Amino acid sequence: MSGQLGIDPVETLEHELGLLALQFLLGSLTITPILRFARINLLKFRRALGLLSFGYLVLHLMVWLVLDQQLRLDLITAELAKRVYLIVGLISFTLLVPLAATSWSGAVRRMGAKGWVRLHRIVYLATLLGAVHFVMQEKVWSPESLSYLAMAILLVGVRLLWIRAW
Repeated sequence: MSGQLGIDPVETLEHELGLLALQFLLGSLTITPILRFARINLLKFRRALGLLSFGYLVLHLMVWLVLDQQLRLDLITAELAKRVYLIVGLISFTLLVPLAATSWSGAVRRMGAKGWVRLHRIVYLATLLGAVHFVMQEKVWSPESLSYLAMAILLVGVRLLWIRAW
């Protein structure tokens, strides 16, 4: 309303919401390394960061579907057929849906701790796909987008090393 979103406010809103989602997702994956290396316990914030990420991701998707594509199925399918990064982003979103749905304490009790942990390891693939989506959507790769991808690879790589060591 104040004109600070630039020439294409819908695109700016899409990008800002998507970037916030990726930042919160990376932040949630940073909690365990901080605990292991710095001995700072921020585990109580991990669920909130993950849910914030999912919330911003839902808003990101809704802006694209409603404001950008105007809920026109013909436009949506044409864009999906033309732009691979949209499919990568949708796969990432789809992977995060069961994680958000099982993020409450009752789900841990019902699924059992091992099953819940196994399911929530999907976040690693979803994070990598989200970072790839971010890089792919740019016409020219920037140091910013590549640093997000590198951070995602580093955080997931460290986690996979820890999992293999168990």
